Amino acid sequence: MKKVLFIGIIALAAISMMSCGGKKQQGMGQGIDSTDVAPAELPTLYGITASTSHGDTLRLITDNGDTLTIDIAAARENQKLFGDIVEGDRMIVQTNVQKTIADNVINQNMLLGNWVMPDPIDGSSEIGISIKEGGIAETIEQTSISYRTWRIVNGQIEIVSVREGGSQEEETNLYDIIKLTADSLTYKDDEDTFEFSRQKPHEGYGVNIELEESSFDKDFVM
Repeated sequence: MKKVLFIGIIALAAISMMSCGGKKQQGMGQGIDSTDVAPAELPTLYGITASTSHGDTLRLITDNGDTLTIDIAAARENQKLFGDIVEGDRMIVQTNVQKTIADNVINQNMLLGNWVMPDPIDGSSEIGISIKEGGIAETIEQTSISYRTWRIVNGQIEIVSVREGGSQEEETNLYDIIKLTADSLTYKDDEDTFEFSRQKPHEGYGVNIELEESSFDKDFVM
């Protein structure tokens, strides 16, 4: 009986050791991978596109002076590449922890500008938003709202505005960017989708005006 009891104790001890060992090994193997990190915790890089960028590779000269080689294939495939990869353009890039694979890429140069849509009330005029350098946002032909600032937060565009005639309290809204090209910008929230076109110069802007030749007689002497 004692022999059987002794063997049972040894068996229980062995099972306990195996269980603890397995848990310890599992814990050691749980490294922090970019796939386990929430998008809000992923690094966001700011910089200029280098001339050596090509295909699915973005060479980014960051604001810190580093030159990084970033794979943008996944961002392109997941439709998270907004704007073209143009040498010298300023980019906003959300990457994995190792800063080697892009999750979201935005061409800031293409994002800047005046964006308009037909006025939903009568369609006879255009309204919209002006996205400027330095985080400045302004309203285009709207009296009910005044845009103040913008910035990119975890791949989304955050716009701060004030409703005219109200309490004058600032509203902060986050939008998912859906499309960005040289001529179009689309973003949306849970309720609305906003489709803009880049505002064209007003008629007559930049038109060369030819002046008639002077009738002054060159041979005329005062």
